[in-house]
Amino acid sequence: MSWQHIIEYVRGEIAAGVLTSLTARLVLAAILGGVIGLERELKHRPAGLRTNMFICFGAAMYTLLSQRLAGIPADSARIAAQIIPGIGFIGAGSILHMRGLTTGLTSAATMFVVASVGMAAGGGHYVTAVFATCVVLASLFLLGHLEQTLNLKLLLTSYEVTGETVEQISNEVNRILEPHHRLMQNVMSASTGRHVRLQFDVEGCNHEQKELLREFQASSVLQSVTSLGLLERE
Repeated sequence: MSWQHIIEYVRGEIAAGVLTSLTARLVLAAILGGVIGLERELKHRPAGLRTNMFICFGAAMYTLLSQRLAGIPADSARIAAQIIPGIGFIGAGSILHMRGLTTGLTSAATMFVVASVGMAAGGGHYVTAVFATCVVLASLFLLGHLEQTLNLKLLLTSYEVTGETVEQISNEVNRILEPHHRLMQNVMSASTGRHVRLQFDVEGCNHEQKELLREFQASSVLQSVTSLGLLERE
């Protein structure tokens, strides 16, 4: 096929409004996937902006190809139907078991829904795609905040404390944790010559973590206390 034929074909598609419609679907899918991915990126999740954008864009693309390449109407969903098991493999790879807890379940579920948003956009169901994106964002932002506020979610918080000896620090931390029925996890220590640094994780809800931090900071044995951040149970 010559360039002249290609140019004429593109002009015909534009004149018929087909190319504009297809491009609009792909652009919408990229935008919606990017918006959801941005929320994941802000929370420092492995599946962030680019991953969710590509999944949504790819799902829209496969949906379009499935419709355009089908020889008969009965085959129009054959390619698109393979998106679901494909996303299942990607989601399974995002679920990790480390540091005593399983993470990535919410990210895997988000990617599964993002693919459906892409399929909706690729199929021309714009209102459905936008509405689904709003529901996903509301769930990730509002429900996540509500879970922490109501102390419904268990969090694994990392702490770093310093003291004179590892034994002294461990005894003091265990004394504080005992009334809360909590234990130190993933304990690591290092000596700087002047003092000893001890890093450890503690499991508990948001309210418990705040209370533990106050008790650690109030201890006369611990020279310094730093909260290194939360690792949510997704």
